[in-house]
Amino acid sequence: MKKVFITGANKGIGFATAKQLLQKGFYVYLGCRNLERGLQALKQLASEGLTNTEIVQIDITNDESVKNVRIELGKKADRIDVLINNVGITGNMPQDALNASVSEFEKVFNTNLYGTLRVIQSFTDLLEQSEEPHIINISSSIGSLTLHGDTNWKYFENANIFMVYAVSKAALNMYSISLANQLPKFRVNVVDPGFIRTDLTNNQGKGTPDEAANTIVNTILNKNIPTGTFVSEDHDPETRECPW
Repeated sequence: MKKVFITGANKGIGFATAKQLLQKGFYVYLGCRNLERGLQALKQLASEGLTNTEIVQIDITNDESVKNVRIELGKKADRIDVLINNVGITGNMPQDALNASVSEFEKVFNTNLYGTLRVIQSFTDLLEQSEEPHIINISSSIGSLTLHGDTNWKYFENANIFMVYAVSKAALNMYSISLANQLPKFRVNVVDPGFIRTDLTNNQGKGTPDEAANTIVNTILNKNIPTGTFVSEDHDPETRECPW
């Protein structure tokens, strides 16, 4: 049974992904910052007969929390097969290049980039024990440098109000490319789930968490998707890839 660790798994896209993976026979560790919400998620899954799961309380913005979770999981699992870095924040809105403060950048980067970095660096050794280690970083097409220069991009007019978030995701994308190059035995993918109705978007999105989870789960199951690929359901219907 393959083992998956998902951060931010008690609601939204993370929860939907956990549910789908459990239905497909994976064992899932639900990374949750809030223990009560994690227990509620666990109860909901159990009510649907999905019991090969447990919660792990983690705050990815805190070094000690991440280190402690690594120690805790190391006692329970001999390996992690798939790591899904799902946690992300947008920061205060609106955002623009002339008025966003350094403190706002620091806040968003501490979750979207540094938090992901903390988790990956702490769990790489457990992933290395897998026969097919896989890291998925949840990003966004708004982090694409190419699309920000394309006036025909459907989000071109509105993209600048998410500027701090966009810069954090562009940085995450670059980090993911470097990670894929440094870990040739791994698959490392960036996934853009699309504009999804979640708390992150104030439920303004067009797609559902289940639809986003489909993209993530398909990326895991489809071994033909190579490492270093930016997978997106919201860009190219033919290749399912987003340009960097």
